[in-house]
Amino acid sequence: MGLYDVQGPIPVVKNVFISPDTEGTLPIELEDVMPLLQFLAPVETCKDRITAALDTLRPTTSWERTTGAGQGLEGVLMGGRGFGVAMEALVKYIGSEYGNTFALARVFAFMSGPPDYGAGQLDTRRYGEQYASKGEDADRALLPEQTPFYKDLAVVAVQAGVCVDIFAVTNEYTDLASLKFLSIESGGSLFLYSNTDDSTLPQDMYRMLSRPYAFGCILRLRTSSEFKPGHSYGHFFPDPQYENVQHIICCDSFATYAYDFDFTSTTGFSRYASEQPVLQIAFQYTVVVPPEELSASRLVSASRGKHLLKRRLRIRTLQFGTARNMNELYDSVDPEAVLSILVHKVILASLEQGVREGRMLLHDWLVILTAQYNDASKIVQFKNGGSIASQIDVAFSQCPQLQPLPRLVFALLRNPLLRFHEEGVHPDYRIYLQCLCSALEPGSLHRVIYPVLMSYSTPDKQAYPRHSLSRAALITSGSPIFFLDAFTTLIVFYSSTADPTLPFPPPQDCLLRSTINKLKQERSITPKLIFIRGGQDDASAFENYLIEEQDVDGSGFTSVMGFVSFLEDVTQSVMEYMK
Repeated sequence: MGLYDVQGPIPVVKNVFISPDTEGTLPIELEDVMPLLQFLAPVETCKDRITAALDTLRPTTSWERTTGAGQGLEGVLMGGRGFGVAMEALVKYIGSEYGNTFALARVFAFMSGPPDYGAGQLDTRRYGEQYASKGEDADRALLPEQTPFYKDLAVVAVQAGVCVDIFAVTNEYTDLASLKFLSIESGGSLFLYSNTDDSTLPQDMYRMLSRPYAFGCILRLRTSSEFKPGHSYGHFFPDPQYENVQHIICCDSFATYAYDFDFTSTTGFSRYASEQPVLQIAFQYTVVVPPEELSASRLVSASRGKHLLKRRLRIRTLQFGTARNMNELYDSVDPEAVLSILVHKVILASLEQGVREGRMLLHDWLVILTAQYNDASKIVQFKNGGSIASQIDVAFSQCPQLQPLPRLVFALLRNPLLRFHEEGVHPDYRIYLQCLCSALEPGSLHRVIYPVLMSYSTPDKQAYPRHSLSRAALITSGSPIFFLDAFTTLIVFYSSTADPTLPFPPPQDCLLRSTINKLKQERSITPKLIFIRGGQDDASAFENYLIEEQDVDGSGFTSVMGFVSFLEDVTQSVMEYMK
């Protein structure tokens, strides 16, 4: 493990030997190798030397690492990836100045493959095993962590006030299922890039470093007596002592946390109660305030030119109305918020019980909701043995707020989050998606699950703001240009029948480009932009998003249309449930 000293005239690296022993630690404390304040160099004065130090880093291939592991090369011992030991030592090193006080430090960790040396090494052979031939569920074998090392290290990181963001740039199995805890429990993010050629890593880093952050955050939730918080979801660390208190080492305005609630008694919210249900959220955090803001608030002139840390407390108290009946409840549903909670719940279920169980829970949830809606709307009543399929309303035609839900559930079942290992979903990609989706606000999450497809008659004129994700919708619209927003990917697709005089790709000063630029600017991560010319380029990247004609249980096209047959299946299940 090398520490760069860039505060002298030339960058000097100080190496510490990492033991290959899986229980090993560094033979010497990093503080003794180089005092922390000597190591932490101000970018302002050391920028050129930091750049020079980065230029001395040499990439090593997997082959070089395997052949060189543990051997001497020009007097320097080459190891594998001793990531676990290095991170353990670094957390201790950074936390040492402040002690055990939820201080604030941020670490960007870059990985090109799995840790395979020293403490915290991961055995990647489990990915190559043939689970199907042994009758085992591959997803249940690959989704849990194989070692508690990184989960335990996350606890230490949180106590030391260290937030870790992991950037994995690799196309080999890295076992992010074991590594993810270090980032998500410390309030960090997990990024996965398959290569460096077209990756958005530099832009993602720039965005993360340039937006304002809050540090050392504490989030607390309280409710009135009729209900209480159930599960909480998001990238935080629950307080070991107090209920409904979460620690977030570092967060920005994009960070999103979700809660579901339980009634404290069978009476629920009493309709005769004089008080309405109340929810109170308290958020305490530290921000770095620049000099110009300090002078505006007339703080001491002695601090001019210096950034200051300010501790803030925000308290929000919300009062809610209660529905008097089921129809009133249905009319007040926010479909995006419902999708958000559903995604959190199926991620949790698939981690604990496997993807198959997650899919079944989601399907059953829609069946029960549809049955209860039909009963409440008096379309078909429970235990009405004579009901026929044509009477059951699976489209929620009397309730606009519920109408998007069958399509969203269908799309979630088609999403890699809930597709099977045998369908070619890489376990690391699934973990990356789980970490991404569990931190997104509902509007962004909606785009990940059911992308927005709009059409343009020219690059300067929008035709339709929203299409369903089907080939039929494309054909019937007759538009030449389609724009798809899947949150992490933006696709501009020119149909094969588009007028050849239409400029391709769309020019910089047109409406379509300004829409794209606005979306890119507002996003927490950098979406990948793809231009496709139908009939000339490979259109599979675009066509894969047209899910409504795909079978819900597999990627192949079926003789019956996917979404339609899905609704028929739900209808049959509702009939069984209501007997």
